[in-house]
Amino acid sequence: MTTLERKPAVTGRLREHGLAYWAVSDSWNTTRRVLTHYRRSPASIVWQLGFPILSVLLYGYIFGSAMKVPGGGDYREFLMPGMFTMTMTMGFMNTAVAVVTDARKGVVDRFRSMPMAPSAFASGRGVADLVVAAAELTILAVTALLIGWRAGGGVTAALGAFGLLLLLRFGLIWVGVWLGLLVPTPEAAGGLYAVAFPLTMISSTLVAPSLMPDWLGTVAAWNPISSTATATRELFGNPVAGGSTWVEEHALLMAVVWPLVITLVFLPLAVRRFRRLSR
Repeated sequence: MTTLERKPAVTGRLREHGLAYWAVSDSWNTTRRVLTHYRRSPASIVWQLGFPILSVLLYGYIFGSAMKVPGGGDYREFLMPGMFTMTMTMGFMNTAVAVVTDARKGVVDRFRSMPMAPSAFASGRGVADLVVAAAELTILAVTALLIGWRAGGGVTAALGAFGLLLLLRFGLIWVGVWLGLLVPTPEAAGGLYAVAFPLTMISSTLVAPSLMPDWLGTVAAWNPISSTATATRELFGNPVAGGSTWVEEHALLMAVVWPLVITLVFLPLAVRRFRRLSR
């Protein structure tokens, strides 16, 4: 269906209920489609959690005795908020792979041919992936509790920490949607892990930036991932990486600012990319 053929259908929909109604309705239908896929294939969520759980075992129990926490403290207590943050960060690659897979299977073309709101594809995928991220975070938190991790900052602070983790995931979802609409194949999207993995490693997720070389520590401290990792450690009452830079001293503030900035940049880019595919 061409753009001219779709226009009367779109106009009729807007006359019936209005733009806002159809934007929400179309987004919900897209969300429901993605969640139905996960419900029919729950093993995919478990598979996505394989890497962080394995990392907990490797770093916590094999390398943990050799790792140091500035100011002292148990490394496994320091590690778990970093693992939560890393899981939320790496999730945007799963989004990118899912989007480009839909494009290759013709799903995106079907959406383009329908009189749906241009923002519905990105927003529907975003809501669905956020729900899945919450499920992943719950499973990982239960795993952490089973190996002895505890949140000593209180229930309210712990809920705030989990909220910051989901906020980071929310911001990075739009990066994944944009990349998924940009790269040509699922293999190319999978290759982006070579970029995402160093991004998560050069941060405070596993090691305090103060223990890195000065130039690398500065890069790690200003990495948006580090702000979320440090802020969640503070809220969980776990050992904190420390640091004297402004961004480290205001980690809680930046853990809110960074995801909002990422969203403001990449959500419009994702919607614009979807619209350009329709031309």
